[in-house]
Amino acid sequence: MEARMKSPENADVMTAIQHLYKAVHAGGADPLLLDLVHLRASQINGCSPCVYAGVASARKRGETDERLHNVVTWRETPFFTEAERAALALTEAATRIQDGAPGVTDEIWDAAAAHFDDEQLSAIVLNIAMTNFFNRINRTVRQQAGKTW
Repeated sequence: MEARMKSPENADVMTAIQHLYKAVHAGGADPLLLDLVHLRASQINGCSPCVYAGVASARKRGETDERLHNVVTWRETPFFTEAERAALALTEAATRIQDGAPGVTDEIWDAAAAHFDDEQLSAIVLNIAMTNFFNRINRTVRQQAGKTW
């Protein structure tokens, strides 16, 4: 499969995205957790460039292959903390909103809120939304893993 565009970037859009990333990282959420959230949403959406980028970023932060290989099956493994599990559940619920899926239930929100303060939750939610944004752009233009952003 080949990319449909040489570069889907636009200077004004990239500036806006940089401001959003700055806001995400100013929210106090662990950057490695944000990488896991990004990776899980990207797995759900089948976005190979974002899966690639999520794995690469998490590895740079010292994440283990054992955990990276199991993000997709986080519920069935002992490798994630309760806070990480809450963030991953929030990620899945916020990402899977099609076809009448329940979205973020009070139970999922309350579990996340038990581990993160409002600023951290805002950062996590914005990170999920931005990941879904990028996933949709990359899937639309057929951006290739390892050759983007």
